[in-house]
Amino acid sequence: MMRRICLAASLLVLPLALLLCVQWPLRDAVQAGSRLANDLGQILFALYMAVAVTAASRARAHLAAQRHVEPAEGGETSRGARWRDAALLACLAPWSLFMLWAFTPQLLASLRQWERFGETLTPGYFLIKLALWLMVLLILLHALAQAWLPPERRP
Repeated sequence: MMRRICLAASLLVLPLALLLCVQWPLRDAVQAGSRLANDLGQILFALYMAVAVTAASRARAHLAAQRHVEPAEGGETSRGARWRDAALLACLAPWSLFMLWAFTPQLLASLRQWERFGETLTPGYFLIKLALWLMVLLILLHALAQAWLPPERRP
């Protein structure tokens, strides 16, 4: 499931790039729509980044996931990997649970009122808050999967 979420979110980069490219022509030539393109770009970027953090960790491309082990040492032992995964969960679980608990009332209020962007009053700012909540949830789920799934079933 996590792989599908990451794949779907990776497709957001195409419309995001398009929106970034059309902002200047919309502002300078058309003189309309650039702020709406900016708002949509912010939403797509927030959703993309919410998933990209976990996707990078899953691919071991995230800076925090890098392990500097000399090839001559034979790599990390299974016991060392399990200890590291448990330590990662011990650090991330309290932070993630606190963030989800503390931010959920703000998110629900934002969703109830369909919060708008302050400058344009375009609805959709609630999606940026939803992306933050989604990012924290995915980080927690990834840490749980790393700590409890056997190595052959891990994402």
